[in-house]
Amino acid sequence: MTQYRFECIEGHTGGMPVRMVIGGAPSVKRASMLEVREAFIAEYDWLRRALMMEPRGHGNMSGTILYPPISANADMALLFIETSGFLPMCGHASIGSITFAIETGLVKPRQPGKIVVDVPAGQLTAVYETEGNRVKMVRFTNVPSFLLHRDVEVNHPVFGKLVLDIAYGGNFYPIVEVQPNFPGCEHFTPDQLLEYGRQMQDVVNRTIDVVHPDKPAIRGVKHCMWTGAPQGTGADGRAVVIAGASIIDRSPCGTGTSARVAQRHARGLLREGQAFTHQSLILSSFVGRVEAVTKLESGLDAVLPSIEGQAWITGRGEHYVDESQPYAHGFSLDEFAR
Repeated sequence: MTQYRFECIEGHTGGMPVRMVIGGAPSVKRASMLEVREAFIAEYDWLRRALMMEPRGHGNMSGTILYPPISANADMALLFIETSGFLPMCGHASIGSITFAIETGLVKPRQPGKIVVDVPAGQLTAVYETEGNRVKMVRFTNVPSFLLHRDVEVNHPVFGKLVLDIAYGGNFYPIVEVQPNFPGCEHFTPDQLLEYGRQMQDVVNRTIDVVHPDKPAIRGVKHCMWTGAPQGTGADGRAVVIAGASIIDRSPCGTGTSARVAQRHARGLLREGQAFTHQSLILSSFVGRVEAVTKLESGLDAVLPSIEGQAWITGRGEHYVDESQPYAHGFSLDEFAR
């Protein structure tokens, strides 16, 4: 029977797991990481399921596959994998993977203190600071981010009428601010927010056309952001991000923070260069900024946001996929509840 071995670095960014595959993944030659993503969706979804879902992973697992750069100016490339699918971009996983690659010597950026990464959503550039052998900070400038739909009214099955914005930061996010029918994320349990987030994804995907104006292959929502009041001092906002059917982001979410930075800038609530400290469910934080304003090819106003955070390596592992074993390609409990 066919057997596969995958070598991984394990760690987390702001409490959210990152499993970076550094050995065993197939070599997929394409002109861009977006095309690599499309090839994986068509041919290698079993690999994502095997490494992210049970029994090797869990409902909140997230990760990347490290590849050599595709672009002439890049230092590395990343494919994002998690239980919900192959994401175009993932901020916390970018911070984690950049940290892991540099700390272990797998990648040596041509310009110390700066690294360029090819990702399916485009290309990101990051700066980083080291202290001895540790990477103590990564700040990446994300892909152009923008407010796509403003003040959209939806009918949620639990909350009833809600008004939300839909913004893009590498993934699309319905952003639910505090309002009469939603008092804030701090008033609900994580399990409640997860269920409400699943329902919100379904409502938005059934009723609203959510398509990237320049990249029509990026469409629909697989996330939801519930906002609320920050806890303690030093944070400007708090959010709980739901991804797919099972993930509650432990970090403030890099692409989600990018989307919220773009939303706040579009609404005149955040100036260019102003820091926005975004707090997560478990009170970890990222710092988001608008580095520059820009426009999409379609002419829509956008920003280039930066996200700053820190990650930690917690171990290494080898994972085996033996097709003679039960559940070789992973499973989720939700698949057996339908």
